[in-house]
Amino acid sequence: MFRFEDPTYLYLLAVVPLLFIIRWLMVRQQKKRLRRFGDPELVRQLMPDVSRFRPAVKFCLLAGALALLIVMLARPQLGTKISHEKRTGIETIICLDISNSMLAEDVAPSRLERSKMMVENLIDHFTNDKIGLIVFAGNAFVQLPITSDYVSAKMFLSGIDPSMMATQGTDIAAAISMASHSFTQQEGVGKAIIVITDGEDHEGGAMEAAKEALDKGMNTYVLGVGSPQGAPIPTGNGDYLKDNTGQTVMTGLNEEMCRQLADAGHGAYIHVENNSHAQEQLDNELDKLAKKEISSTIYSDFDEQFQAVGILVLLLLIIEVCILEIKNPMLKNVSLFKRSRKTVALLLLLLAATGAQAQTDRQLVRQGNKQFRLGNAAEAEVSYRKAVEKNQRNPQANYNLGNALMQQRKDSLAIMQYEKAAKLETNPLRRAQAYHNMGVICQQHQMFSEAIEAYKEALRNNPTDDQTRYNLALCKRQQQNQQQNQNQQNQDQQKKNQDQQQQDRQQKQDQQKPQPDRQQMSKENAEQLLNAAMQEEKQTQERMKKAQQQPQRRQLQKNW
Repeated sequence: MFRFEDPTYLYLLAVVPLLFIIRWLMVRQQKKRLRRFGDPELVRQLMPDVSRFRPAVKFCLLAGALALLIVMLARPQLGTKISHEKRTGIETIICLDISNSMLAEDVAPSRLERSKMMVENLIDHFTNDKIGLIVFAGNAFVQLPITSDYVSAKMFLSGIDPSMMATQGTDIAAAISMASHSFTQQEGVGKAIIVITDGEDHEGGAMEAAKEALDKGMNTYVLGVGSPQGAPIPTGNGDYLKDNTGQTVMTGLNEEMCRQLADAGHGAYIHVENNSHAQEQLDNELDKLAKKEISSTIYSDFDEQFQAVGILVLLLLIIEVCILEIKNPMLKNVSLFKRSRKTVALLLLLLAATGAQAQTDRQLVRQGNKQFRLGNAAEAEVSYRKAVEKNQRNPQANYNLGNALMQQRKDSLAIMQYEKAAKLETNPLRRAQAYHNMGVICQQHQMFSEAIEAYKEALRNNPTDDQTRYNLALCKRQQQNQQQNQNQQNQDQQKKNQDQQQQDRQQKQDQQKPQPDRQQMSKENAEQLLNAAMQEEKQTQERMKKAQQQPQRRQLQKNW
């Protein structure tokens, strides 16, 4: 990745075109003075050794040297160097809760923003450690594989938002379980799982997941964000989130659950407030873990590149000194400064100067493509993100980033990148491929309506794509089956309700009838109970058989 450490100096480049304007005015004034001596052609014949183009070439060389000197002041740096280092430290996986409840503002500026600030400060304190990032809500996925590339970690952290998660809720157990499988296989090094959440565990199983991680040698630390009193969840349009009954949701910190989770993981519970005490306490807890020499891969080691620019400046100055303003009598038959040759020479000089300092995003895309072909989707993702940061309007970089995310099952992020690529892409065939991949992801998640629209858009851009047409037909059939299954479930539920109502009415009628003798009633009751039990078992088996044939989908009762 190419960057300038001090880009403010680049504003000085505005001086270069100003110098060209001043020189043009001076040359124009000089021509006016020559016309006072006589006819311009006659004056030119009286000065055969004077060159018309050499002064202009010398001025262009000096202006180019000045521009390159300004570029040197801006300190150009290149970050594509990959280095492998041996460091002594720990491994840390951060599980960050990005459910809607983390938007509550009982901690300034909000629970999520405060958590991101803590993670960034933690990264700044790391020197020889590895860090990974997992985000979770109703489900969890790896946002950043464990690495020592702190630059990429901050870049990934800045783009985290609750809209990344298609399924809301708070499944802490899934995040801890995924974190326990995301560490390296190296033994003897301290491994910490840091869960940053408000403690609203809607799914359960977090204690068991923390104990399993502890058995593998991983301690679980919990950072509780928010206040126990609770706060509303802003929706961004001046209103607050409401539940199914229309009541404003008040989300509070569940400190008891957070303490139990930390105890189960043999870690520590830390309450995050509007001060730095939580950061200091977390640093002290992590310092207690065992440290060992670990291998680290650095993807963004910025090196100074002013040396190459300085060499170009020296070359331009040497050439400018060697060129005389008058023609050399020994080379009078050689004319390097005719109009056409002068233009070609200047173009070549400008191309060489710009080519030496221009580091486009295409190099990063090619680097990512090589890593992707080798099966390193995580490393390819880092390269593609750097390419997008370099040029956000590169459709190929956005599309390839979507492929890398899709390979890692980060489906919601992949769809976002495919949408950006489709908007930026001018080639209809490539745009169709982006919509096709969006349809595949939606179809895998049984979002058939969205998948159908994506496939239709792909066919509008590429009507000859038989694979997309087949997927579209298959998706429509799956949608029909889903609707039929849903209708069947509704009918079964209605029938069950009617049967229950019929049983209730029958029981009321039986209570109103005269009571027979105890011996006869007991016998009849026994037969009725036996028949009812057999009938209920038969219905239960039928419902289980239907449920096994239908796709399992979790019905969330909460969206925060």
